[in-house]
Amino acid sequence: MSRRTTGEPDEIEQALRRGRTYTHDADRAASAAAQRLTRRIAEEALADVSYAPVDSPFGTLLLAATKRGLVRVAFPEENVDTTLQRLALRISPRIVQAPGPLEQMRRELDEYFDGRRRQFELPLDWTLVGPFARRVLGVTSEIPYGGVLSYAEVAAEAGSPRGSRAAGNALGSNPIPIVVPCHRVLRSGGALGGYGGGLDRKRFLLELEGAL
Repeated sequence: MSRRTTGEPDEIEQALRRGRTYTHDADRAASAAAQRLTRRIAEEALADVSYAPVDSPFGTLLLAATKRGLVRVAFPEENVDTTLQRLALRISPRIVQAPGPLEQMRRELDEYFDGRRRQFELPLDWTLVGPFARRVLGVTSEIPYGGVLSYAEVAAEAGSPRGSRAAGNALGSNPIPIVVPCHRVLRSGGALGGYGGGLDRKRFLLELEGAL
């Protein structure tokens, strides 16, 4: 009679059990090591870019920041891997998921969506923005809560009175939406125009601010 018929596990089964236990322990150890490394990188400011997911009425946003300030706000439909790859190419491959450096940004966004904040006080990093777009977004960042400007007005204030289309392109590629309020720019006559995050979100933000 074999060992299996007596209720005793055979050598193969014992080896499989040991293998499963070893694999489980190794996975846990690797996960713990990765978490320790992430904490160390964040605590010692070894990363050039920190990122974290943040809840919003639109779903989960992705925030990314450098030592200079907030550099990217990505909407839920934007692919996370693609966004991080572009940050790695444009800024630095030293990127880590660490919510700590983004805590102030998360808190101010929560207050804004709750209607308790009318102005962001966040440092910004304009690395992803070219010179003309920087002027356009600089003008846009000065539009007050509840206010709007037209594309033509923004272009003129940015030093290019005939550059409405170019201003629209700069606004459409704004890497820091919501915080840099490109949703406050409308077509002449009051039509919504375009928005990188979709017109439903643009309308939501303007209604939140009482601009519609």
